[in-house]
Amino acid sequence: MSTLDPEAALEEQIARWRSYLRRRQALLPVDVAELEDHLRESIAGLRAGGLSAEEAFLVGVRRLGGVDALSREFAREHSDRLWKQLLLTDAEAAGGDQTRGRQEAAVALGLAVGAGVAVKVPAFFGLALGDENAAFYARNAALFVLPFLVLFFGWKRRLAPAALVWPAVAGGAAALLANLYPFRTTGDTLGLFALHLPIALWLGVGVAYAGGRWAQGNARMDFIRFSGELFIYYVLIALGGGVLIGSTAMTFKAIGLDAGHFIGYWLVPCGAAGAVVVASWLVEAKQSVVENMAPVLTRVFTPLFACVLLSFLVTLVATGRGVDQAREVLIGFDALLIIVLGLLLYAVSARDPQAPPGTFDVLQLVLVAGALLADGVALWAIAVRIQEFGFTPNRLAGLGLNGVLLVNLGWSAVLYARFLRGRGPFAALERWQTAYLPVYAVWAGLVAVVFPPLFGFR
Repeated sequence: MSTLDPEAALEEQIARWRSYLRRRQALLPVDVAELEDHLRESIAGLRAGGLSAEEAFLVGVRRLGGVDALSREFAREHSDRLWKQLLLTDAEAAGGDQTRGRQEAAVALGLAVGAGVAVKVPAFFGLALGDENAAFYARNAALFVLPFLVLFFGWKRRLAPAALVWPAVAGGAAALLANLYPFRTTGDTLGLFALHLPIALWLGVGVAYAGGRWAQGNARMDFIRFSGELFIYYVLIALGGGVLIGSTAMTFKAIGLDAGHFIGYWLVPCGAAGAVVVASWLVEAKQSVVENMAPVLTRVFTPLFACVLLSFLVTLVATGRGVDQAREVLIGFDALLIIVLGLLLYAVSARDPQAPPGTFDVLQLVLVAGALLADGVALWAIAVRIQEFGFTPNRLAGLGLNGVLLVNLGWSAVLYARFLRGRGPFAALERWQTAYLPVYAVWAGLVAVVFPPLFGFR
């Protein structure tokens, strides 16, 4: 089972089993805790009867009759020989019941096709994809994709129609605003609306993903983890799509045909929309693979970004130079802070809250502290720009975003420092992040809904 001593190896197996059950939507955290208590009692009794720690664990899991199906799923995911030998029948070990998996793949691919088709529907009403209708597609981009993602999770979690009412109402209201607001084609509020509407509507996807458990902190943390994993898979699909596009153009060019129109008006927009659903399905179907990948990426980039922020701050102080107040520079600052927040969120979601503080936790605190100082510099630069040139939609949105980030990062630094000093549990930081998550959606909703009329849709 492991090269660890028997007790440590036993705890490792129980932790793997517990982690697996926590990812199953059918079990609440209290159910998992109760099952773990029963498992430990069973293991203790079996070991007293002479079984080894490994044997007692395997037999104890099998005796949890109420979750026997979940135990078999766990055995399929973990390919240890004894798991498959003791928990699966020969037929299951060879391939098992794949009906549900095939159904899920078919539903996901069907909804992905639906998202791709939805992108082309406006063309039948005279709104062909192109520069002349770019504003329309920018406003409605999220509405072409997110409803299909909500439907996928609604089907997967077996949600009652009533559970999807709130996401449906939010999507319907967003569609009305997107197409009734009199945006100026070159106005700032159009760009803000197109950027912030998907963020606000992403909360509706979270409600469907949580499957009726959105009020629970661990369900929101699961959604944070899913969002990060989705980003990784989508980027991988996009890279593969780039190869596909290049190959398509090259092969058709070889026979004297230009595939540019097909690529630009069909392959890219339809593929980009459908890939969101496909990537979500892959995250769900291959959770264990991504959960091994994403924490590694977090550990690689956390020290690198910490070095970048510290180098910037040291250079800023040493040279005495002010921050360029150009719009592109301030947008770059915000992008950097959002990346840092993403690293923090994923590190929190992937960490065992019971583990003691370590070197990586110190690096995380350094990263958060550096981001706080950089956020303060960005806020100062935006304030100076507003004082000199007045309020605009972009400046006010940037000021608000930096304020929202400042609150999150500031309290996160306090909680992390308490944890490192042994004065508070790591779970407090996790609760803070999950509780703060809706704030981003609310702020994005305010920018999308209130800013356009507030600034006269300019």
